[in-house]
Amino acid sequence: MTSNALKQATSPNTVQQAQTNALLSMLNLNKPIEPSPSAVSSGKAPTTLKVPAAAGPPIWKILVLDQETKDILATVLRVQDLRDIGVTLHVQLHSSRPPLPDVPAVYFVSPTLANIRRIAEDLGKGLYESFHFNFSEPLPRPLLEELAAAVAKDGTNEYIEQVVDQYLSFIAPSGSLYSLLPPPPTVSSLTSSQPGPSQQLSSYAILNSPSSTEDQIENEIERIASGLFSVVATMGLVPIIRAPRGNAAEMIAKKVETKIRDSIITASRSQGSALFSQEPGGLSTLQRPLLLVLDRNIDLVPVLSHGWTYQALVSDCLEMKLNRVTVASPQKKAYDLDAKDFFWTKNAANPFPQVAEDIDTELNRYKQDAAEITRSTGVSDVNDISQLDLSANASHLKTAITQLPELTARKATLDTHMNIATALLEEIKSRGLDELFSTEEAINKQSVATVLEFLKGEGKPTPVDKLRLVLVFYLSSQDNAISNDDVAELEAELKKQGADVAAFDYVRRLREVSRMIVPSVGAATPVPGAQGGGGGELFKGFSSLGNRLTDRFKEGGLENLISGVRNFLPTNKLCTVTRLAEALMDSSAASNQSLQETDEYIMLTPARREMPRQLRGAGATLSIYGWHRICCGWCGEWASKTGRRVTYGGTEIWDPEGFVSVLRDLGKGQT
Repeated sequence: MTSNALKQATSPNTVQQAQTNALLSMLNLNKPIEPSPSAVSSGKAPTTLKVPAAAGPPIWKILVLDQETKDILATVLRVQDLRDIGVTLHVQLHSSRPPLPDVPAVYFVSPTLANIRRIAEDLGKGLYESFHFNFSEPLPRPLLEELAAAVAKDGTNEYIEQVVDQYLSFIAPSGSLYSLLPPPPTVSSLTSSQPGPSQQLSSYAILNSPSSTEDQIENEIERIASGLFSVVATMGLVPIIRAPRGNAAEMIAKKVETKIRDSIITASRSQGSALFSQEPGGLSTLQRPLLLVLDRNIDLVPVLSHGWTYQALVSDCLEMKLNRVTVASPQKKAYDLDAKDFFWTKNAANPFPQVAEDIDTELNRYKQDAAEITRSTGVSDVNDISQLDLSANASHLKTAITQLPELTARKATLDTHMNIATALLEEIKSRGLDELFSTEEAINKQSVATVLEFLKGEGKPTPVDKLRLVLVFYLSSQDNAISNDDVAELEAELKKQGADVAAFDYVRRLREVSRMIVPSVGAATPVPGAQGGGGGELFKGFSSLGNRLTDRFKEGGLENLISGVRNFLPTNKLCTVTRLAEALMDSSAASNQSLQETDEYIMLTPARREMPRQLRGAGATLSIYGWHRICCGWCGEWASKTGRRVTYGGTEIWDPEGFVSVLRDLGKGQT
């Protein structure tokens, strides 16, 4: 039994790149891989990783997955990437599979009893030439003994080449974002009296439900700690851990510290390689990364707010699972948005008007490049280039054919985002998301009367949208600023609008018993272009996009939409998570409020006894129970502003309506 402790010569820049390297190494039969030169961010060549040429041709193999590991793999690798590393076929572990006795098999599965028994069955049948077993997290000793007993009974040990713990039990949807795997489904739900057959529990529900047993909570805390340890181990750096006292975050932080410390001690006593470098790059204690573990309840506002960035709107308005987005109209179609999508990588955190402008810019650039190719080749359409006769050996023809695949891929990417942007515009128009966003951006200027007026209006927001607005207003108000009579009036109006107020009841009771931080009212820095009667440069993108969609907006709705939000853009501000991280890393840049809030946080140093109070030169890994795409934008802005490398994520990545439904079920479960 071994652990995958292969490290690259240079530390990967992001958690996604680190996970990709580890997966490719595993698929290369746990031999090191060599990163190819980074692709240009313009999107002309996607970032890829390949086996070094010195290793010779790839070894052709079969990949066996379960559902969890399929999700892990699908987030960072495409089918062509599997082909490049020598995977000819990938199949489900619990499916019916024909024997292929002359082909090696790489298994990448979760360490569960059902999986171990199916593996033993495959060994007994001799399905493949050899077996390379890789587990997404450490294989518990009872399961290892179960496998060993089955192998000894059947005499199949000669088939087994490797048994490796991979520490990859998390998903990395984008460069700096990670999410842990969901809890295993159970027969009965903790939050609903009538669970559906496909209902999936969440970490937030387990840790906050009054129906959760002590064993369920302890098991979930252990599962979260194991997943967070996988993230840290994959990145290969020993962090200094901070967490607030007195809640599950402290328990998770202590378990992660124990796991890191045990790993370091075990490596020092053995002759094998270590998961963690003792002094990576000569880093001192002051330069070690910070791992900040927080409870989602510390600030619920970001998860409930209506965002205005591209990724926040996609998460809110469209069906998004892992990196796959489904657009329902005019016909249902799914698109993959990942690090190899140059437009998504560039614009995910940008305000939507700027995205619309960039679509127009990229389309014009594509047209210019296509026109240049057609002019030099003498064809009328780029699609005809592949039919040209190259017998003349004209260099410009060869150049054109070489450029054609990239040009075609770029056009397909732009068509994808044109379709997504169209769907988002329709949602913005039908739900009045511009009004909701502008109201929530100035939420500290609102009163109960203005919120009630908004609820009573004949606007377009759905009942859930109006409920989210009330929740953001309530959570952004100071303690006791809203009276019980005001709450009753807000609840009565929400009921008239068709909203289920169980989520509101739960949030009110939660605030009464927890140490919830009210978002800071400090001044924010307006985005350039947000001032002035002209509406700013960022909004010209709506007009250019609208020109291309006139057939879909013939009634003038687009122009009315633009005028409704013309003078409002997102502001650059610190959310609670980044504000607390800044206080822990650089007190000179933090407010007194932030310093007071973090003064009692525990500090754990798995590798050393020194306890530094500041980590000025370090990067940060932020973990919270439940992440949201709005938080990604704020963390990205903070990272750019401070020059730090920030990795962020949580137990799950929520869409707002999904989180409201969990709050609703929790509210019904406490009555």
